[in-house]
Amino acid sequence: MPGTEGSLYARLGGYDAIAAVVDDLQERLESDPLVGRYWSARRSLETDRRVRQLTIDYIAAAAGGPTFYLGRDMRLAHAGMDLTRDDYAAFTRHLMATLDKFKVTEPERGEVMAFIASLEPEVVEK
Repeated sequence: MPGTEGSLYARLGGYDAIAAVVDDLQERLESDPLVGRYWSARRSLETDRRVRQLTIDYIAAAAGGPTFYLGRDMRLAHAGMDLTRDDYAAFTRHLMATLDKFKVTEPERGEVMAFIASLEPEVVEK
């Protein structure tokens, strides 16, 4: 992949590694007593697949990969969900556990967490 050699995308292991992290994180979020409510209303399998793909594309593109994200910006994508700081803290804890599972070390771990922290103002409504 030309131009991605030193990128966070490459250092994380590329597309397949990012997809594996997204899948693990999604399972953790859905089973969480606090944030699992966002997935309690069953959606179609096609909707679930689309959300998964958009999530992978967003992260891969933000990490410098050769991926195009065609979804909404984070503020619009999360508008009306009434996400709280506690919800975001739970998300962050689950992400850290997922990064632990996949043995993501510094500096990549710090870069991922800094990126996630930068999104909080766009996602949290209250």
